[in-house]
Amino acid sequence: MTRYRAILTGASGGIGRALAAALAPHCDDLLLVGRDPARLAEAVAECGKPARVLIADLATAAGRDAVAAHALNPNALAPMQLTRRMLPLLERAPQAWIVNVGSIFGYLGYPGHAAYSASKFALRGFTEALRRELAEGRVRVLYFAPRATRTPMNGKALCALNAELGVAMDEPAAVAAELVRALARPGRERLLGLPERLFARINQLLPGLVDCALRRQLPAIRRHSTEGGSR
Repeated sequence: MTRYRAILTGASGGIGRALAAALAPHCDDLLLVGRDPARLAEAVAECGKPARVLIADLATAAGRDAVAAHALNPNALAPMQLTRRMLPLLERAPQAWIVNVGSIFGYLGYPGHAAYSASKFALRGFTEALRRELAEGRVRVLYFAPRATRTPMNGKALCALNAELGVAMDEPAAVAAELVRALARPGRERLLGLPERLFARINQLLPGLVDCALRRQLPAIRRHSTEGGSR
């Protein structure tokens, strides 16, 4: 199997932490980036092999520069600004991946999640444009879109809403395993889960149908948003 050198941002919890454990056996060099030293240490322990750790806030220029300073010819998994910062290094590698972990909500604006959906739409657009910019080079670009996942960012209200609507929630380890499989089967994007994947495609072709379907969910969405808020 292909061996990787990877930078994993958001590695201290949720999908990022599960992905660290899933990627570690396939990595000759793994750099875990996050803001919480204790949780990053726990993530390293779960990897079962040595991994480098960097405490950095990617919302700051200093944080992004710190990640770049710790990287030599890596395959980078990074958000927009870090991707641009790392791109000169990636283009010098024999082969490299940029995998942006988005969401099904990057295809489907969901009521009560306007800001979150907007951020994932933006990341998907960036990924699509970057893939086209780099089409003649050696850097492959993938948008990876999980559906609802059991991570700490999902509060009780959101979990209750998903239960009421019958929305499946994946475990982080399962999502991480799917990403590792996606690296072995190159493509432009990978959407996880049915019916979510189908719903996202219908939204692209016939958004009016999705409007009608989601309108029926509004009472439940509003009730749970009032009770506990949603991400």
